[in-house]
Amino acid sequence: MPNDDLCYLSATELGGRIAAGEVSAADATDAYLGRIAELDGNYASYITVTAERAREDARRADAEIASGQRRGPLHGVPVAVKDQFNTAGIVTTNGSTILGENVPDADATVMERLRAAGTVLLGKLNMSEYASGDAFRHPYGRPRNPWDTGRNPGTSSSGSGAATAAFLCATSLGEDTGGSIRGPAAFCGLVGIRPTFGRVSRHGVFGASWSMDTVGPISRTVTDCAHTLAAIAGYDPRDGQTWDVPVPDYAAGLDGNISGLKVGLVSERVHTDANDPEVRDAVIAAAGVLSGLGAEVREVSLPLIVHSSEISYGIISSDAAMLNWDIISTERLRELDHNNQVRLLMGSILPAKIYQKAARLRELLRRQILAALDEVDVLVMPASSVPATPIPSSAGLGTKADVVAGFKGRRGFTAPFNLANLPALSINCGFTGSGLPIGLQIAGRAFDESTLFRAAYAYEQATDWGERRPPGV
Repeated sequence: MPNDDLCYLSATELGGRIAAGEVSAADATDAYLGRIAELDGNYASYITVTAERAREDARRADAEIASGQRRGPLHGVPVAVKDQFNTAGIVTTNGSTILGENVPDADATVMERLRAAGTVLLGKLNMSEYASGDAFRHPYGRPRNPWDTGRNPGTSSSGSGAATAAFLCATSLGEDTGGSIRGPAAFCGLVGIRPTFGRVSRHGVFGASWSMDTVGPISRTVTDCAHTLAAIAGYDPRDGQTWDVPVPDYAAGLDGNISGLKVGLVSERVHTDANDPEVRDAVIAAAGVLSGLGAEVREVSLPLIVHSSEISYGIISSDAAMLNWDIISTERLRELDHNNQVRLLMGSILPAKIYQKAARLRELLRRQILAALDEVDVLVMPASSVPATPIPSSAGLGTKADVVAGFKGRRGFTAPFNLANLPALSINCGFTGSGLPIGLQIAGRAFDESTLFRAAYAYEQATDWGERRPPGV
């Protein structure tokens, strides 16, 4: 099978062929490493390519599978992860030169679990410095969107979006504090899920906000996303905020049947001037597809959702300043990107009363969302008000109007569900006239990722958006 054809298989298909002996993990790994060497100069999606480790992982996977010890659907499948997760013996930078020589001596829990699933680690993916969605300078290269290299692939899991969309890994991991999985998924035409807070361990993961950070997958198909989440989810005694609840076989429930599913279309996030008209129309059309598949679609109102961006930003900025005080309080602050310096300094002087007000508003919004989910099974709205944005030409913000406009962008559409600590998924629901992907966001009840996957899978099977490839890949 030609190398590129191996890479164009879904992670699930590739894992099945490796299990059947039709291809080897070693061949698949070499195919991906070849594509990375040939194409990643266009996208800067990787910080570190772990070719030697990948080939070792592949040889082990092939030997285990040949001896009847298959570990699961991702055994032998080449994956990549955001450089926010500690990897034993491999440089872990958190996107910054400050950590350019940081080599952990132990894996993050999610890395342990990927290894236990038998995956092949291709490398560590580029990201916004210190997981800041506002970073301008990227010391390891500016990540670029495969659908249009003049545009952003999403932040802060930028490389996870770019590499997965460009077929430079079979599936990937990102981290979502305020939308850093769902944003890249939406901008790059992928499937990404922010799981319920506490579903996946954060042990060994660099933090951005202690009360919102969540690790999750970015994949090309719903089934791949389901398998990837199943591999990393579950209780971890080293993370006191994980929940000791069963992890379902997410993929087993993907049958395309959503008859009777109650879907709430969030009116304040669909009928708003903040939306690009093409985004609005695509999301409304997607709701129509769900209705045609037997779902009961009706509009719901969440009045406080229009302030979610401001609430989220106030909390995350303060949390980030606390987590990174060792940098703020030293001369090392000057080594950070300009936008990151401003964000951390602002967070460090944010008055306590502002933080407290944001925390109270967060709880009120959470109650509104939970009340709506008592009436419907899932909530649907855009993952971003706009498609992928142009790469900025300068750091900083020009005017107060620029700041206000920023609150109406992607952040205000992803923030409601990180504030509520609920699962939310983005799936491609179409393209703009200029060929940019549009993200449909599906959110649900705590620990009910299965229903999100079920709705997304039914939509995916009823449409052909996922069959398109970015130009030049």
